[in-house]
Amino acid sequence: MAAGKSVALEVLGRLGAATISADRIVHDLLDREPMTSVLRERWGEDIESDGIVDRAAVGQRVFTDPAELSWLEKEVHPLVQSEIAEWFSTLPADCQVAVVEVPLLFEGEMADRFDVTVAVVADETLRRGRAESRGQVGLEGREGRQLSQAEKAGRADRVIRNDGTTADLEVRLREMLVELGAELPTDPHV
Repeated sequence: MAAGKSVALEVLGRLGAATISADRIVHDLLDREPMTSVLRERWGEDIESDGIVDRAAVGQRVFTDPAELSWLEKEVHPLVQSEIAEWFSTLPADCQVAVVEVPLLFEGEMADRFDVTVAVVADETLRRGRAESRGQVGLEGREGRQLSQAEKAGRADRVIRNDGTTADLEVRLREMLVELGAELPTDPHV
């Protein structure tokens, strides 16, 4: 959390990779049926405002109550996996690199579905500062369900440190893609 997965995904997209975010899929799922009805049935009408799920209210419920988080994951994870599979099926045959950002990749036991796994890691103090600057609440509850950075790095095929600027991160990601055999745009600003 707050190590820079989303920024890495954005950079990889600029470098020519097809990209998708499991978090974005979850957000989309929460905003449409059948999930809105499932959430209303579980937590009542106050879980949404003007027909839109209140993500802060969901976060407050699930990151302070492990049983509620487990329930939500059982509802959402199969739908996310289905959407990712559908996305893969739509990629053009000449797609060299397809990247899926999955925050709970190893915890959800999805890692074996990918050719290469990458852990984006950053200094703990830096991560805390990034999270606080975004106003993220419930970090302890969220991180309590995740493997540590060291464990993720130990399981991943590649580890990318993100302690510097976005430009520094781009250099590392570009190097990784070249090592993996991807053909990259020649424009250094891409």
